[in-house]
Amino acid sequence: MIGKVNEFLANVKAELKKVTWPTKKDTYASTTVVIVLVLLCAVFLGGVDIVLSRLIRLILG
Repeated sequence: MIGKVNEFLANVKAELKKVTWPTKKDTYASTTVVIVLVLLCAVFLGGVDIVLSRLIRLILG
């Protein structure tokens, strides 16, 4: 059992050496894009919610 665990951990270590990790600049740029897109989606969905709420209130009186 311990031999299999050691083999697994050795394989994990070998695979992690093959990974191309993003640079700090890449990570910052990707994070910025995600935050901006989330904010844009939130504003859009909030606007749609407000418009539909007012439309339903207008229809229902």
